[in-house]
Amino acid sequence: MTVTAVASSTHEEIYRVEEASAGLLGFIAIHSTHLGPAAGGLRMRPYASEAEALTDVERLSEGMTYKNAAAGLPLGGGKAVIIGDPATQKTPELLRAFARAIQSLDGRYITAEDMGMSPADMGVMAEETAFVAGLADGDFASGDPSPITARGIFNAIRTARVHKHGSSVLAGVTVAVQGLGHVGWHLCRFLHEAGAGVVVTDIDPDRVEKAVAEFGARAVPLEQIYAVEADVFAPCAVGGILNEVTIPQLKADIVAGGANNQLATAADGEALHRRGILYAPDFVANGGGIINVATEILRISDPQGFVAEKLEALDATMAAILNQAKAENAAPDAVAVAAVQAKMAQRAA
Repeated sequence: MTVTAVASSTHEEIYRVEEASAGLLGFIAIHSTHLGPAAGGLRMRPYASEAEALTDVERLSEGMTYKNAAAGLPLGGGKAVIIGDPATQKTPELLRAFARAIQSLDGRYITAEDMGMSPADMGVMAEETAFVAGLADGDFASGDPSPITARGIFNAIRTARVHKHGSSVLAGVTVAVQGLGHVGWHLCRFLHEAGAGVVVTDIDPDRVEKAVAEFGARAVPLEQIYAVEADVFAPCAVGGILNEVTIPQLKADIVAGGANNQLATAADGEALHRRGILYAPDFVANGGGIINVATEILRISDPQGFVAEKLEALDATMAAILNQAKAENAAPDAVAVAAVQAKMAQRAA
């Protein structure tokens, strides 16, 4: 296996990881250890190129710095990606090889599951490294973080509705959910239980069919989800989907979802603001998952109490960001980034 440093002017460390015998090619990015060891999930996707994978891991790891800081966790930001189709190319050998690369970083990066990964996969990786969380069993095991991530997003939707319309009631509200992975699925369940209607799309037609049957969802093709007549648009798949092409299509007046790096550029946050669409900054809205994982990393003795307290604080942070953005007539994403940067600067002082 080869672990090769990649030069970066924006990150503390980036590594290219390859082991041909295991079919492994991927990256580990440590954006910041300013607040603590870098923590963030491992995702596996069939990226079109190494360059695309590298760009994704850079953006995701930076997002984790902001996410962990916004959640009030003593953790820095990191992320890892593996190039490949998790349905057909993921093997125990590949996972163990990547785990050895993580182990070689001596705890500067701690991983957990993300897109294309599961608690069972983390269990395989734990055979080779101590720096893994999101395990299904064992001391302080936190398991699948997706339900807690979805709960935080659900809270963010309610908070945004209060800010925009004066009520957190979701009965009769329509939410367009893009992506029915673990997080999107749990979010649909919470929304359905709250009386909201859901419109769904996903690359997997079986998941869509199941959502229609279980939640009474309405299904639309992938490319039509942006223009759906809905009150809330909840992106829960890949990032970069809010851009100059998709933003003009939106009919929802709130965007709050689980995907990381939803804005293609900072300018797209301004574009949403100009259109009067309230954007709940993604790294605040989707912070529940890392809060759940943090109970394992930090070996919290009362994980349920810790998660409940941090989710409540995260919701208060979202409300404060939206209120400040309104007072300043500014894009919420810009306000959120500035608030986290100020918090980190204060910690440094």
